Amino acid sequence: MFERAVLVHYHEIGLKGRNRGRFERQLQDNLATAVGTLASAGVQRVASRLVIPVPASLADATLARVAAVPGVSSASIAFVTSRDPREMEQAAVLAVREAAPGARTFAIAARRSATDHAERSLDMNRRIGAAVQAETGLRVNLDAPDVLCRVEVVQGEVYTFAQRAEGPGGLPVGTSGKVVSLLSAGIDSPVATWRMIRRGAVAVGVHFSGRPQTDDLSERIAGEIATVLERTGGFARLYVVPFGDLQREMSLAAPPDLRILLYRRLMVRVSEAIAEQERAGALVTGESLGQVASQTLENIAVVDAAATLPVLRPLVGNDKQEIITEARRIGTYELSIQPHADCCTLFMPRTPETHATLTQVQRGEEGLDVSRMVDDALASLSWTDYACVAYHAPKRWPSNFTR
Repeated sequence: MFERAVLVHYHEIGLKGRNRGRFERQLQDNLATAVGTLASAGVQRVASRLVIPVPASLADATLARVAAVPGVSSASIAFVTSRDPREMEQAAVLAVREAAPGARTFAIAARRSATDHAERSLDMNRRIGAAVQAETGLRVNLDAPDVLCRVEVVQGEVYTFAQRAEGPGGLPVGTSGKVVSLLSAGIDSPVATWRMIRRGAVAVGVHFSGRPQTDDLSERIAGEIATVLERTGGFARLYVVPFGDLQREMSLAAPPDLRILLYRRLMVRVSEAIAEQERAGALVTGESLGQVASQTLENIAVVDAAATLPVLRPLVGNDKQEIITEARRIGTYELSIQPHADCCTLFMPRTPETHATLTQVQRGEEGLDVSRMVDDALASLSWTDYACVAYHAPKRWPSNFTR
């Protein structure tokens, strides 16, 4: 009867002042990529909203994709009508019936962003509410209705909807630069990566595998996690670095209690070399303060001393249960709990150092050819690309780096 559209609201973008247009355009591009062929009419900007016209049969699938995109505060499947009072009333009746067939109460929340619309919001609420009540027999409850039907008068059209999907909020991917994330197959680092994507960063993952000292199961799990993160439009590429032989070399030449810290310092150096080629502005890890031996303040400091880029830790103040809850919500938890050999547990010392000093660690590295080890890691890496409209891949890798 009426045309349908997915109506997209955003919040934080609206606070960007003169830069707002750039953020809106980026979100528009990201949504167009996310919905793909589901929306042949594209994504339209309409008065601080984004509108995606869709056939009714594709509305639910489109809504699901839109609601996963960073920058989206909420999205709804709306009926699109003219400002004709009768059409507005009919659309509200349809929206209320569609939203909750077993509802007993409802409310109308109308507003006008078009200043040339003469009818006030309060008057629209009363008129449309009376029509819905007469058609459905539902009671009005303004405090806690079973169904809240929203009516938005925007420019020349009216959008009426009673179902809303919450989005992740945050900023559109592509507005906050690029980061390189140390992505394990565990629970924490995918959540940390997701948080940076939600803040508008393009994420490039680096997975350190225990291969050839272990099997490649962690690589496959990391790839599946990357596919989940790809749905946000913010995960661009996953590098895989076989790290097992380098760990074995370190385990034979370095003090046992410092092994984990030496592993992590080498990972940071390799990741920074990748970040240089990617022109990324920071590294990201999934560390949480005090969660394991390597994540004390002292040990974090000695690992960071190997970096020249900022090392961001979005989870540093979260406990494990909070991280697990978020992993479940973004869809990575079930993948992360699959049994696999974690490279960080290879050649694990019985008593790892929990309060190392930089002098200790530097002395522990004296017997290692760190520069050559970084080159070996880079020469063995491979990568897989994922759909990310805001990603710009390196134009050329050094000749000694192989795919």
